[in-house]
Amino acid sequence: MAASIVDSLIFGNIFSTDAMRKVWSDENRTQKYLDIEAALARVQGRLGIIPAEAAAEIVRNCRLDRIDMEKLRIKTERIGYPVLGVVSQLVELCDDKLGEFCHWGATTQDITDTATVLQIREALDIVAADLKDISAALADLARRHRDTPMVGRSNLQQAVPVTFGYKMAGLLAAIERHRARLLELRPRVLVGEFAGAAGTLASLEKGAMETQEGLMRELGLGQPLIAWHTQRDTIAEVGCFLGLVTGTLGKLAMDVKLMMQTEVGEVYEPYAHGRGSSSTMPQKRNPISSAYIHGASAMVRQQAAALLEAIVADHERSTGPWQIEWIALPEAFMLTAGALAQAKSVAGGLEVDAARMRANLDMTRGLVVSEAVMMGLAPYIGREYAHDLVYDICREVIAQDRTLLDLLAENEEIARHLDRAALAKLCDPANYLGLSGLMVDRVLASLQP
Repeated sequence: MAASIVDSLIFGNIFSTDAMRKVWSDENRTQKYLDIEAALARVQGRLGIIPAEAAAEIVRNCRLDRIDMEKLRIKTERIGYPVLGVVSQLVELCDDKLGEFCHWGATTQDITDTATVLQIREALDIVAADLKDISAALADLARRHRDTPMVGRSNLQQAVPVTFGYKMAGLLAAIERHRARLLELRPRVLVGEFAGAAGTLASLEKGAMETQEGLMRELGLGQPLIAWHTQRDTIAEVGCFLGLVTGTLGKLAMDVKLMMQTEVGEVYEPYAHGRGSSSTMPQKRNPISSAYIHGASAMVRQQAAALLEAIVADHERSTGPWQIEWIALPEAFMLTAGALAQAKSVAGGLEVDAARMRANLDMTRGLVVSEAVMMGLAPYIGREYAHDLVYDICREVIAQDRTLLDLLAENEEIARHLDRAALAKLCDPANYLGLSGLMVDRVLASLQP
């Protein structure tokens, strides 16, 4: 019986994905415990810290199908942590009491933290693949609409013309920064833990550092310089990274929602029969994916805040902040996966109405290019005076419901410097796109493989 939104039979694949659920599942977590215990036994067997036959027997039994999950649940509820329950079952499974050498010199948090890092590695691989796909989709939109003029908006008002490619390239640049951040944080975050009760490895009389080094090599993780049982900045960094990623996805969703408004109608989410329809209003086409991205991204930021709270841990082993991570980290990754999946759908199938974009540019009868006119007049009459003169004419455009071009051409002072043909060029939004195209090209040229 699923109660969480990310595990819901109904909502689960809207707010998350099967791939990410698998990463954070009880089964995968438990398998990670077993992988670590097996790796630890192999390393210590090679080093002669535990008998070779014990290492082989432990490795032989480190299989998920040999673990009784119901028995593990009951013991976890009693003890408070699942690792000891896994170790206890391993000890029982091994012949000739060889299982007594399992978990040699380790502590519960060593196994738990290292398992979490292994899960993070798998989860980040999913995020990386999705970011690459979204980058490719946005790059295609930026390239195809490099020169498609549209309204640039400020405070929800028409500002100056831009291109749709420029808008998409801005989002693309942010996604590329997230891809770079992911590469940068991996070496810091993908570091295992093997340090013993208080982090000093006092539990191993010999070969402690060699065990730690060998274990991390077996698992493909970085070796810690010092124990990080209560130094949780790297886990919080992952949460903040997910908050940044989903924040950008939220920005994409916000713009799509606004551009899908009936009065705007410049883009639409990919069409599927019945998607976004209303139970009472047959004409509606709601921005469904964008709404789900908005909700998921907002909740990821809350989980990122919780992970920052978990940094404030007490002494060498904490009382409570650690458990915050158990709740917040999987939730953040699951919701991020859902937002990424929805964003891939939106970016990959976005319907763009270039004609409506042009119509929206023209709807104010030229007011959207008032800055262009002001700057065009500035060399002749000065910038400040040109501003005030064009400002007054803009008010007349509204009052008289006429075009800016007509009123400019009728103004005697302006006519002394620019004829109607020159003014018409200034009043064409397609002639006032600035360096939109160049900036699109710069972003496209910077894409990572």
